[in-house]
Amino acid sequence: MTWDEVVTIASGFPDVTISTSYGTPALKVRGKLLTRLRREDDSLVLLDVPVEEREMLIAAEPRIFHTTPHYEGYPTVLVHLSVIEAATVRAFLERRWRNIASKRAVFSFDKRE
Repeated sequence: MTWDEVVTIASGFPDVTISTSYGTPALKVRGKLLTRLRREDDSLVLLDVPVEEREMLIAAEPRIFHTTPHYEGYPTVLVHLSVIEAATVRAFLERRWRNIASKRAVFSFDKRE
């Protein structure tokens, strides 16, 4: 995957805007971070992933999922864009989007699907 493909996926959710975070490309919803690119290792930062789930993901697919000391203790996992599948990225982005989008946006999104 590429960052542009991530943007295309996220654009399917209401209220997603292209922005920056820590000087890197990011996507936000109502000013809240949806995801961002880590240029230093071409990874995507996925939020709202409980630590227990993150550990399971890393153990099961270490080629795809990883973390750094910076994210220890936070509900976040990193994924290598070069090996992650679009459907997996979409599922993680949708989960995060549902947590930060307005109730009205979620309701509207669910009605059209």
